[in-house]
Amino acid sequence: MAVSVIEESKASNRAITRRTFLRRATLTAGTAALGLAGYSGLIEANEVDIKKIELKVQRLPPAFDGFKIALLADLHFGPYTGKHEIGAAVSEANRLSPDAVVLLGDFVSESLLGKNKEAARNAEPCAEVLSGLRSRRGSFAVLGNHDYYTDPEFVANALGSHGINVLRNANRVIEQDGGRLWLLGTNDAIFGEVRLDSALANVPPSETKILLAHEPDLADQSSRYGIDVQFSGHSHGGQIRIPGLRPAWLPPLARKYYDGYYRVNGLQLYTNRGIGTVGVPFRFLCPPEVTLVTLRAA
Repeated sequence: MAVSVIEESKASNRAITRRTFLRRATLTAGTAALGLAGYSGLIEANEVDIKKIELKVQRLPPAFDGFKIALLADLHFGPYTGKHEIGAAVSEANRLSPDAVVLLGDFVSESLLGKNKEAARNAEPCAEVLSGLRSRRGSFAVLGNHDYYTDPEFVANALGSHGINVLRNANRVIEQDGGRLWLLGTNDAIFGEVRLDSALANVPPSETKILLAHEPDLADQSSRYGIDVQFSGHSHGGQIRIPGLRPAWLPPLARKYYDGYYRVNGLQLYTNRGIGTVGVPFRFLCPPEVTLVTLRAA
């Protein structure tokens, strides 16, 4: 009988130990999950990463050697990103003293409640913050898929009324000390609005061309048009990353060239991770980004 009692006591102690372990493990996992969510939503999502790269461009005029372009993308004003976050990105861009700024689309976010016309109104406060950008040659923008989901005309007009040049299948030339640099801008590719022929209208084939296009995978098409450089956003870099693994979620037309520098045939492409978030207000190992690109004559 004594042996039986001792064995029962041991079994009871083992059961208590298992329960205690599982309870403590659950608490630890819950604390870790809360900490991870807090870090992803409150810290990393608000810490702007400054990336600086140099691009050697074969036919860049000597007058543009050292020309600096700041890239910002995917502002997504509301519901998770507002004046504070976008204002911080503007301050970082200004601190880099760029010669020009390019804004790569998605100034607002599609409404999850179907009130897209109301969501488009966020373009006005977004444009007001972006009007604080400072550069020698001004700010140039293209629209993204969320801008089209909501009200592209309202978004474009809000940007234009704050001094931002919106390129919709159009181009703008920058002249400097006898040299010329062409900025091309397309409408959104997801909506089938891209007209590269229109964006290239009257642009001499031998002169340097930089394309602003919201979706990076458009590079497979644009690389066939003699364009030198393409700047894009749209992907958010995947937004939530696990080291060594491809992002679990990437939007259409951002599944090949979703983060950083690529060469696509003769085209050089850079995809910016953007400022805002969609879906969930989190970023993990994929912080918001302001990019400074310095052009160099090859």
